[in-house]
Parts: sequence; structure tokens; C-alpha cells
Amino acid sequence: MDDLTSSRPTDRAEPVPPLAGFTIGITAARRAEELAALLQRRGAAVLRAPALRIVPLTDDTELLAATRALVAAPPDIAVATTGIGFRGWIEAAEGWGLGDDLIDRLGKAVVLARGPKAKGAIRAAGLREEWSPESESSVEVLARLLDQGVDGRRIAVQLHGAPLRDFVDSLTAAGAEVVEVPVYRWLPPADLAPLDRLLDACCAGALDAVTFTSAPAAISLLDRAEQRGLTAELLHALRRDVLPVCVGPVTAAPLEELDVATVWPERMRLGAMVQMLTAQLPERARRLSVAGRAVELRGQAVLVDGELRPVPPAGMALLRALARRPGWVVPRAELLRVLPGSGNDEHAVETAMTRLRSALGAPGLVATVVKRGYRLALDPVADPGEKYGTA
Repeated sequence: MDDLTSSRPTDRAEPVPPLAGFTIGITAARRAEELAALLQRRGAAVLRAPALRIVPLTDDTELLAATRALVAAPPDIAVATTGIGFRGWIEAAEGWGLGDDLIDRLGKAVVLARGPKAKGAIRAAGLREEWSPESESSVEVLARLLDQGVDGRRIAVQLHGAPLRDFVDSLTAAGAEVVEVPVYRWLPPADLAPLDRLLDACCAGALDAVTFTSAPAAISLLDRAEQRGLTAELLHALRRDVLPVCVGPVTAAPLEELDVATVWPERMRLGAMVQMLTAQLPERARRLSVAGRAVELRGQAVLVDGELRPVPPAGMALLRALARRPGWVVPRAELLRVLPGSGNDEHAVETAMTRLRSALGAPGLVATVVKRGYRLALDPVADPGEKYGTA
């Protein structure tokens, strides 16, 4: 009976994962495998390219110098910005034989935690924070310090990967003596090839989204684009075709400063970022009613009546060109211009079109208009604005 039940045919198709057909770039150096697994579990193709490498703490002479300075002249206030950073600082100090002295000095200071992870690291070290903002915002920490007054106070600020210039400068301007604690400093990756591949894919529109989990990663990608003379192409892609997804507003800042609109979740967590991406990316897909079928254009695939159909890059280029003017005839010469590496051979359009129709599994979706070109066979019931080009 069990065998009969399991072998019985069914008309119910497996649901298409929410990110199937989309390609997402990952710039993270840390927790990249976890992020990739979360995205792949939702059906996405992933292009991984660490934009950074981390200086090992035990080799970091700047961190050692800051630690010795704080042991010799204890701070009045200490600010922990990240859990992993604060924990790493304590572990490095222990490795240098300064752990007990550092804990003793911090135990006599007013300790502030930017968020719950920093708070957890503080308590794991046997210390206690005086205050932590619910917003997990460095801006709110700064506002509290300035409101309470910092003139003449010695403040240790634990950094994580990048300078907090506005934070530190504001405290200094208010009369504080700030000791920056540079935990986990970033450098460009030793092997730039993966980052170059991600940059090229982004500029070519072969990515649907690119994720950033730290501001230094965004800065590193921008710097590499500048070195290769691709800044304009990268910014154009991020402003139009490729969705930049950040873990939070601090991470987004280097992109926002260049008028790149980014998105980030309310909670600055990896899982929340993936959930937001899962919700938003499918909403960017183009949906049309063509030849009696529901068609949805995703990154490198098309949903035809809910069935995922992978499409070669040349075919997707043609399909997107046709979808920009659904129902209208697009000349072969115009389609030829969007084909990568096709030269001036109009026969390349016919070849790519044949492969596109085969990939779609429904040849009637694209109609041939003799001696003129091709058009999407838009249904009469489709949005009139789309059909007649007035939208």
C-alpha cells in the first residue's frame, strides 16, 4: 500500500524557491559560508568574492600599542561596538600577557555597549556595561556621551574594521581624549581575481544583488573599481540593475554617500538581511502575460506558468530587450546590439533566438515578424499601458 501511494502520479509541481533564477554576490570575508548557505537554501546562485582579509590580532602592532597605552593610562569610559571585536581584543590581550591588567582597567571605567552582542562579550569578560541603546546605533551612543559631557575624559573606542571618523572627531571636538582600539583591521584580499570576477559580473548586470556585511567591504569594492577604471560602470549598475543589500546603515554609508540607494533590514542580523532579500528581490522581477502564459523574468531564468526555465545569457539579453517594449516589434539590428560578443553578424540574433525559444519551452512566446524583427506575443488582456508602450 505504501509503495502504491508513493508511486501515484501527481499534478502538483514542486514550489519554486523564492530566489531561484537569481544570482547574488557575496563580499563578506567572515561568515561567508553561512550567508551562502542561507541564500542557496532559498534557490539563489551565489558568487563569492571576499572583498577583504583580516589582519591576525596577534600580529597587529597597532592593537598592541593601544592596549599597552590603556593599561598604562586607564580610560574613564570604554565603548564596545561589536561583540566579536571586543572578545577578540580581550583574547589578544591575554595572548600578550596583558589580559588581567586590561580587564582590571576596564572594570574601573564606565563601559557602554553598542548592541546586545557587544553586551554579551562584555559580560563574558566578567565586566558589566552601564548602558546600551535599543537601536544598536553608534549615533545614539555618541549622543548620550555628548549629553553627559566628555570634556577632559579619556575614552577608549573599540573599532571593528574601519575608523569611526565622525564618532571619534565629535568626541575630540567636545574635549575628550580618544584612544582608538583597532580590532580586526581590514586589508585588500591577497588574491584579487575573485573580487575582479564579482566586479565584472556586477558591471555587466550578471548579478541581481550584491550583499555587504561591513562598510570596509563596500569601500574595498569601490576602491577596486577605481583602480580598474570601472567606477562609473559599477555605480550605474548599483543604481539601476543590481540591488545593493547591506546588513545595516553603517555598512551602507559608503554607498549612500555616492547616491547609491541601498536596502537593509530593521534588525542588523545576517538572517534578517537574507529574509529581506528573499522578500524584495522577487518583487523586482518583470511579470507579463504572453501567449496565454504567465511569464516572470528573473536574473538568469524565466518562470513560465510557475515553472523555472534557465536561459543562456544571450537569450536573457534578447528577452529583456523585447520585454522593455512588450508587444512591439524590436528590429534585428537593435537586438544585435544587446548580444554580447556578436559583432555585426545578424545571424547571431537568429541563433540566440532559437536557443531562447528552446529554453523557454514555449516557442509561441516570441513571434517572428518577417523582414522586421521579433516581438513578445503579448496577450490582449495584458495591461494596455504595457501593450501599447504608454506605461
